[in-house]
Parts: sequence; structure tokens; C-alpha cells
Amino acid sequence: MSPSAKKPTPVKKNQRPASIRAAKPAFLNLVSDHMTLLVQPSLYNFMYAFFRIVLGVPREEIIYEKRRKWPGGAGEVSMTFAAKIGEVSREKSAALARTAIAVVQPSEPSGQSSHVRTMLDSRGAIAHWQHVALRTPDLLSFHRHAAAHGVNFITPILKDQDEDLLQVFTGELFLPGTRPSGIFFEFVQRDLTPQLLRRLASSDRQSWFRDRTFLGLYGEKEREYQSGRVTPILDHALMDRLQSLWRDRPVWSVTEEDLTEASRVMREYVRAKSGQRSAAAAP
Repeated sequence: MSPSAKKPTPVKKNQRPASIRAAKPAFLNLVSDHMTLLVQPSLYNFMYAFFRIVLGVPREEIIYEKRRKWPGGAGEVSMTFAAKIGEVSREKSAALARTAIAVVQPSEPSGQSSHVRTMLDSRGAIAHWQHVALRTPDLLSFHRHAAAHGVNFITPILKDQDEDLLQVFTGELFLPGTRPSGIFFEFVQRDLTPQLLRRLASSDRQSWFRDRTFLGLYGEKEREYQSGRVTPILDHALMDRLQSLWRDRPVWSVTEEDLTEASRVMREYVRAKSGQRSAAAAP
């Protein structure tokens, strides 16, 4: 190498090479959108006061408070409220950088099925963090990417009728032989364009949920828990295959080559599963 030639810049420990970082698609630019906390009814009003007083959330920053009348219940009951967290600003960029926390209580009559109550009671807990929602600039592309790697979604892509919002929910985090954790992910996209809405409207699969998406999600969770068949975030057969790749190895020993192999295993599993479904559907 001549004295004038530039030496290659060494890659720092735990840093991905620039070529890999630059190749990251825009739909993987994920940021926190909101989180959801389940609480027992005895804690619900306290949490509202905590948000208003301790976290300094003014009334106008309570995004929503949703109620419902249940058969056999005594009038309207508050199901959930959500509060914006962060600096109050009218700037669009600041608004998109903020997050929110939703608080949910089991509002059904005591004798009626409630997955929220089941989640809390089964853990002997008064509160439980249920899910984190990550925001992407391109939900359709992210959804295709995640599904191609074996991620199970319990809903189609949902369009909120009250907000400029698309969202989709994954299965729960739990391993084979363990009980469902009650924890899952939500992925959302805001600031929808007319072109995107036309793409969704013309889609062959179900892409529109013409109801409040909060009720749509909780209806689906009720069906899962009543049936006893809770969808995992990845099929347990796929989880077993991934576990076998690095079982008993410390996380710092997992290399980029290991992750490339894991990605290949995930995509091949999905292709094989799709082939089995196609064969079963054939006359």
C-alpha cells in the first residue's frame, strides 16, 4: 500500500459495517409510538391522577377516554384512557417524536370473560405492561418483511376510523411449554397518504376494519383466551429451530453470520409453510 493510500477504517466492537447500516430500508426506521399498561380497577383512577399530577399531563393531552356498556352491567364503564407524554408543541416534527401511554382496566362485569382480568389475575399482579407500539414510515413494507420472517399477526392491517392511523398486532411472546406472557407488539403508521389508502382499499385481502381498532384488538384477544389457543409471535416449531442455532451461547458470541443464517431459516420456514397450505388447499 502506498503512503498516500487511505487505510480502511476499523469497525468498532459491536458496530455493524457502514455498508450494512446504509442498506437498512426506511421501513425499519422504528420509533416508540405508545405503550399500553393493564391495571386492576382499584388502580385505574389512581393512574389517571398520577398522569395528571405527577407526569404533568394537562386535560387536553388526554388523547381519549373510551367507555362501554356491557350486558348485565350497571351503565357506562371506562375501559381505557391514553395520555401524551413529552413536550407540548404545535410543530409536526415534535409531535411525531412524542410517545403516549394507554391505561386499560377490565371493565366487564365480574362474571364475564375478560382477557385483561385473566392476564392480571394469573400473575397475581395489580398492573402489567401489555404491549409497546413501534411506528414505521411504511407499514405495508414492514408487514411483508416481518411476515416473510415468520412473525404471526393476530389482526389484518387495521385503519382507525377516528385517527390518521394504520396498525397491526403480533402474537404474544412465549416459548414452547410456557404459558402466554400477555406481551406483544403493535406496529403503526401515521400521516397516511391518499395513495396508500387507495392501495389498501384495492387490496385482495382484508385490510380495513370498520370499527374502532381498540375494540377490534380486544375482541380478538377475548376469542384467543376463550378458545385456549393463544397465537405466539413465532410458531413454536420455528422458535425451536432458532434456539438450536445458538443454544447455551452468550449473546455476545452471536455473529453477523449467525444472524444471516437465522434469517435464512426463518424465510425458508415461511416458504415451506406456505407450500404446505397451498398443497392442502389444492383439489
